[in-house]
Amino acid sequence: MIYLNALIINVLFAYLGWLISLKKNNVTHVDIMWGLFFVLNAIYFYTAFTPSLRSALVLLLVFLWGARLSIYLTIRNWGKSEDARYLKIRKNNEPNFRYKSAYIIFGLQSILSWIVGSILFIAIENDHPLIWFDILGFSIAFFGIVYESVADYQLMLFKSNIKNRGKLLQSGLWRFSRHPNYFGELLVWWGIFMTTLATGIHFNLVAPLLMTFLILRFSGVTLLEANLVKKFDGYQTYKKKVNTLIPRFWKA
Repeated sequence: MIYLNALIINVLFAYLGWLISLKKNNVTHVDIMWGLFFVLNAIYFYTAFTPSLRSALVLLLVFLWGARLSIYLTIRNWGKSEDARYLKIRKNNEPNFRYKSAYIIFGLQSILSWIVGSILFIAIENDHPLIWFDILGFSIAFFGIVYESVADYQLMLFKSNIKNRGKLLQSGLWRFSRHPNYFGELLVWWGIFMTTLATGIHFNLVAPLLMTFLILRFSGVTLLEANLVKKFDGYQTYKKKVNTLIPRFWKA
């Protein structure tokens, strides 16, 4: 029942986002909401069970990850028109996309975040004593947050420099993999998964696998790479030199 209640929280939050989209005629803010779905669920799960050091660590990591991501996307998207991805979805679902977006965009996000968020339910409910493997998992998740944050910051600085208009970022963490922010993201969810291994491997495997699929095949790398190949003439060369996700710190 507690896990099902989290779905209700997500749906209500998604409904609020949809109402805002009707007023703005823009659905891009659903990206900002993505991290907040998990923060809301983590807070609810934390209050639903007896607090412990383990659950507090999970809550802290999720809050750092979700709040950081939402703030970054707010800064990045502030004052801009609707993202090209959503413009394409809008075009393909007219007429009445403003109403269809309630389930195509906001409803889908609420359900996906609820499924991925199942790992938070398991991690926070887990009452096994902390062992070194749990600490390793928490450390990997925290490193993922830091790695993703640094990658996003480097990209933001690069884009803010007018001299870099039309150029491709190939320095910093972007020198070692083409999508260091997504690599950090995956570390977060696989790290949290590691902290649930004491409960056995069953439904807790769904969350990191689904997040990996979403990043690699659904809304992450595949879509982004298709656009980048069209946008930058040298992107094919960049692809040959640099790994997709896993950083390669040595020369080819």
